Order: sequence, then structure tokens, then C-alpha cells
Amino acid sequence: MSLILITEFHKLHKKNGLTENVIQTFQKIIYSYYNQHGREFPFREKISEYYVLVSEIMLQQTQTGTVAEKFLKFIKRFPDFKTLANAPLDEVLRAWQGLGYNRRAKALKEIAIKVIEDYNGKLPKSVELLKKLPQIGHNTASSIVAFAFNTPTYFVETNIRRVYMYFFFSHKDQIKDKEILPLVKETIDKQNPREWYYALMDYGVMLKKTHPELNKRSAHYRKQKPFKGSNREIRGKVLRMFLKTKSLSKDQIMNKLNFNAERIKQVLNQLEKEGFIQKEEKIYSVPQ
Repeated sequence: MSLILITEFHKLHKKNGLTENVIQTFQKIIYSYYNQHGREFPFREKISEYYVLVSEIMLQQTQTGTVAEKFLKFIKRFPDFKTLANAPLDEVLRAWQGLGYNRRAKALKEIAIKVIEDYNGKLPKSVELLKKLPQIGHNTASSIVAFAFNTPTYFVETNIRRVYMYFFFSHKDQIKDKEILPLVKETIDKQNPREWYYALMDYGVMLKKTHPELNKRSAHYRKQKPFKGSNREIRGKVLRMFLKTKSLSKDQIMNKLNFNAERIKQVLNQLEKEGFIQKEEKIYSVPQ
């Protein structure tokens, strides 16, 4: 979209407010780009509630390119809720390697168990019910409902935020999501929310390249802390050690890691508390 076109849209919106004509113009611009440049991903091709759940948990804090590759391997190994629920935790963690934030893998297995035991193998269609499941907040629950069931829901994530700031907040900084959410509700394509959110996100990805400064105009912008040397790095290395060796002593772990001993102890305690590892007679292992 050229600069003059967005300038014209800003004038139209400023003059008329959020009229039906303005909404339709906005939707046409977004869909026009999507029809020409929409991205293709395996989790968009064959829609099922299980596939959507897996991809949405994977997409939390992970790039779509990485997810696209890992998604196919993961669902081949765990094709449905029952298979995932019955799988040993170490197998799930092994299949998750490369996606980061391993607590998401553990949560996904726990969700599968709950779906089997509490919901007769069917993922809840309610945002509020989904929010009661591990690792699922409002945005993830809303996206699952929109993508799995093509039901209108309302949420703001990074790419969506970028689009609305670009179109509706041209001369403002420190924009809050609570200012954007009413616009999301007013402009949604209620007939096909799934496709609409795909289109919004793809447009937002384009804006990230052409207008990288947009992110900093959000009141929610935070610069991500470096991974190198962080507790996240220690957690990842510890878990990878357990995927290679079933059980390890604290001394064995300490000897293999070039980190402060106290920090390693803190990570081990946290992993034990979260249920990733268990300790019996000074030996740590992954629960089965």
C-alpha cells in the first residue's frame, strides 16, 4: 500500500469517524494485501481443534517459520489428544526441542490430559473454559476459538496491534491495547473471523519490515532480555541433559554447566517445583 493511500485513509477516518464506509475501506485494504501476499503454513491448511491448539501454543513467543517446521514433526509423532496425553513427558520435551520455553510443551501435554478426562476428547469452544487450561490466557483462548471454530472473538497480539496503530493512531504514542480492542470488535469480519485474523497478522508482518518503529509506539513495548547467560539458557541446557541421560546427580549437572552453582541450584529447584524433574535420594530424573 502506497503512502498516499494510507494518508487518504487517515483523512477519511479523521473526517468521518468509524463509519461503515471506513470499516469496509479498511477491510478491503487488508484483504487485498492478503489475497496477493497471504502466507502459507501447514497449520492453516488442515484445520482441526487439535492442530490449532498445538500451533497456537507453539506460536507463543516463537517465530512462525520455526513453528511451521516443528509443527509437522510434532503432529506426526503425536497426531491427537489421546496420543499426546499418554506420551511420556521426556518424549514430548524431546519433540519440542528447538521451540524454546519448555513449560509450553509440558502445559500442552497437561491440556491433552484434561481434554481427554474432563471434556470427552473435545476441546472446549468457550474462551472462558479455555482460559482455565494451562498456559492459555485471553489472547490464546480467543485465537483458538477464532481459528478452530471460525467464531468471532476479540484479541490483540503483536501483529494485530501493529496494524491498528498504523491505520487508526497515526499521531499518537504510548497506545494501550484497551484503546485498540474496541476497534478490533468494530472492524472484525464476523462471517469469516478466521480468514480475517490471518489477513490482519500477515499485514502486520509486512508492517514489521516496512515500519519497524511501530512496536515502540505501543505502551506495552518491552525490549526482550538477552537469552545468553540467562536462567532460561540454564533451564534449556539442564533439560537437554535429561533428554540424553535419564537420571543425573546434582554434582554431574554442576560439572557439565559453566554457570554459578547457586543459579544452577535455583533452576533445579524451580524445575522440580514445576514438575519437569523429580528427585529421589539425590538423583534427578524426568517424571514418566
